Amino acid sequence: EVHLVESGGGLVQAGGSLRLSCAASGFTFDDYGIGWFRQAPGKEREGVSSISSRDGSTYYSDSVKGRFTISSDNAKNTVYLQMNDLKPEDTAVYYCAAAFWYGSRWYERNNRMTSVYEYWGQGTQVTVSS
Repeated sequence: EVHLVESGGGLVQAGGSLRLSCAASGFTFDDYGIGWFRQAPGKEREGVSSISSRDGSTYYSDSVKGRFTISSDNAKNTVYLQMNDLKPEDTAVYYCAAAFWYGSRWYERNNRMTSVYEYWGQGTQVTVSS
């Protein structure tokens, strides 16, 4: 059975940091790309960052580039999202998701599309106060 379990969310002041973790089980981790998405109330779910477990390629949305860092520990089947210099607009429920990796070019084109992700975690709340 597939499980993606996020942890590390919480309440932080603007300018602070959090590290989210996504622990995966039940599938061959190296064959998948892992994406972090977020959804704020009344807004669509958006891609934040993703990483290819196969070749380590990383991707970031413009809104978090330079502030967030995604990394993967393949030995632990875990992906991390280090979030620095948090802003109130980063407040959302953060989800991790897994998409079968069809190659570097495919993942580069599609890593921010929710429709390519087969498995999703339950989400973790991040709240940034001003």
